[in-house]
Amino acid sequence: MSGSRRANVLGLGLIGGSIARALSERGWHVSGDDRDDGRAATAQERGYIAALGVDPTAEITFVATPVLTVADQVKRALGETSGLVTDVGSVKAAVVGAVDDPRFVGGHPMAGSELEGLDGADATMFEGAVWVLTPSASTADETFSAVAAVVVELGADVVALPADRHDQTVAVISHVPHLTAATLMGLASERAEEHAALLRLAAGGFRDMTRIASGQPNIWLDICAENRPAILSALDGLIAGLSAMRDVVDHDDRGELLRRLARARDARANLPVRGTQPGELAEVRIPIPDRPGAAAEVFTLAAELGVNIASFEVVHSVEGNRGVAVVLVDAKVVELYRGGLMARGYRPAVQRLS
Repeated sequence: MSGSRRANVLGLGLIGGSIARALSERGWHVSGDDRDDGRAATAQERGYIAALGVDPTAEITFVATPVLTVADQVKRALGETSGLVTDVGSVKAAVVGAVDDPRFVGGHPMAGSELEGLDGADATMFEGAVWVLTPSASTADETFSAVAAVVVELGADVVALPADRHDQTVAVISHVPHLTAATLMGLASERAEEHAALLRLAAGGFRDMTRIASGQPNIWLDICAENRPAILSALDGLIAGLSAMRDVVDHDDRGELLRRLARARDARANLPVRGTQPGELAEVRIPIPDRPGAAAEVFTLAAELGVNIASFEVVHSVEGNRGVAVVLVDAKVVELYRGGLMARGYRPAVQRLS
C-alpha cells in the first residue's frame, strides 16, 4: 500500500463516507476522521478508510462536515496537510469567501440518498452525477485541474460555476423544492387529521413530488442559515408564481392556464437526462493561457453553453511550462464550444474521434 495515492476525508457521513468508500475501492489509501469517534471507527472497520486521523502527506483532502463548520475545517486541512483541499457543502459563497488559498477549490456533488450516514455510503453514488466546482480568483489552475481529475475518477461530470451563481442555482433546484415538499406534506398532514383517508390516497404524483421531504432534517437548518439570501429570493419567486397561478385558476382563464402548463411541460421535457453520454466524440486541445483561473474557465464556459465534458485531463505543453487541457465533448456541439473558447482568447484545436 506504500505506493497508493493518499487522501483524507474529514466528516464520514453519507457523502464523506461515499467518497471514502469510492476512493478506497479504487486503490487509494484513505485516512479519515469525524466528530463522532464511533462513526470513524465504524468506517475503518468496514474498510471505507484505512487509517484514523489526518494524513499530512495526502494529495487531496475532502471536507464533508456540516455546512457551518466547512470553512474552519478547510483551514484546518490546509494547515495540517501539504496537498489540495476541496469541500462538498451545498452552499459555496461563504467558504469560498473565507478561504484565500491556491490549494483550495470549493465543490458540491449533486448526489445523495434517502439513507443516512455510513449505512447509506455508496461507492457508485457519484457515477453520472454532476459535481460542481467553484474556483475563486485565488485557486491555482493546477489545483482545479487535479481536483477535477479526481472527481472524474469517481465517475462524476464536472461543472464549474462561480460560488454566488452556484448558490442562487441550488436555491431554485434543491433548497426551495425541499422546503416546498415539506410544506405540502405539512398541508396534507393537517388535512389528514380531518379526513383520515387522505394520506392513504396520497400516492403517485404527490408521493413523487414530496419524496425529498424524507431527507435528514437537521442539515437544512444550517443550509437555510448559510444560503438565506438566495433561498429568500427563490421563495419570493415561487410565492409570486403561485399567486399568479391562483389568479388564473380563480378567474377560470383556461387559455392562460393551458399556456402555463404547456410551457412547464416543455421545460420539463428539456431537462438533461442524468448520466447521458454523447455518441460521437471530438477531442479539444486547449493551451491554457498564463492567467489565473484559465483552466477553470474551460469548464465554466462549457456550463454556460450546455456542453457536457465527457473527459478531461491536463498534459504538459512542449511550448514550456504551460499546460494543455484535453477535453472530450459531443461532436454535435464542438463548434459551438470552439467558438466560445476563441471568443475568450483561447486557441483550441479540434479533432473528431472515429
